[in-house]
Amino acid sequence: MSFRRPTMGETPTTVLFLLLAAIWGSSFVAIKIGIADVPALSFAAIRYSIAGLIVLAYAAHTTDRWRPRGRREWVLAATVGLFVIGIYHGALYLGEHDVSAPIAAIVISLAPILTAGFASKLHENVTIDGTQAAGLLAGLAGVVIVANPGSAGSVDLGGLLLVFLAAASFALGGVLTGKLPGGGGLPVETMEAWAMLIGSLALWVGAAVRGENVTAVHWTPAALASLAYLTLVCGAGGFLLYFVLLERAGATEINLVSYLEPIGASVVAWALFGDVVSPRALAGFAVIFAGFALVKHRYIGAAVRNTTDDAEL
Repeated sequence: MSFRRPTMGETPTTVLFLLLAAIWGSSFVAIKIGIADVPALSFAAIRYSIAGLIVLAYAAHTTDRWRPRGRREWVLAATVGLFVIGIYHGALYLGEHDVSAPIAAIVISLAPILTAGFASKLHENVTIDGTQAAGLLAGLAGVVIVANPGSAGSVDLGGLLLVFLAAASFALGGVLTGKLPGGGGLPVETMEAWAMLIGSLALWVGAAVRGENVTAVHWTPAALASLAYLTLVCGAGGFLLYFVLLERAGATEINLVSYLEPIGASVVAWALFGDVVSPRALAGFAVIFAGFALVKHRYIGAAVRNTTDDAEL
């Protein structure tokens, strides 16, 4: 079987980057709509059960292997499934019951900063310098600013903590995946498909523990539209765009998508519901972004130097 990567022709990378940020940013609003009618963990489980099967069919068609082989590859898929799919989306969906979509997107943008923190503790060859440590603290300070504790306009603390747990789980999953040996020969599409299916299984278990009864749900047109959008556009479509950009730009640049998602979430929330992000939340987001710049100061400095050198040629 031949191995084919998805392509987007000559579409500029910047256009695809902005499109992915808009799609994934709008997903926070779609989640908010869906969980208004369907229990949170069941809704997430249904989404990733369907998306996993779609991506598995895609992997079977485009790669030379449709399933993992051996214990190491299954552990890799299970780790991604548990942390990046199961816990991440379970905590995010539950948190969005009490936190607005734009606020959730702002807190999730902390994930790249948390990734650096986890990597420094779990990888022996990864250390953080003083500037990066300041970036970690700035990211956490940004979340505190968004929460605005002790005031009349404070964000629900329980919901905020759940969304923070989601960001931490996503970051930890990425770091743990990098530590696992033996996954280099597994096509990323195949790994993603099985991670979605394993993650959906974890979500179904969580839904059962919470006593969610999806058979009693009245599926409104809004809930069905939300599920279709999250599964097909944000899931399958976002997946396709992600791997095109991963091949074109690399993993570090893809992290920047997290910092455009709050903009997409805010625009969609305003257009549909008239929600306006408070100046304090915007200030918190600016602090989180500054933290990211500090954590990635080595990469940003190198990129600036390379750009300057190219301009002088």
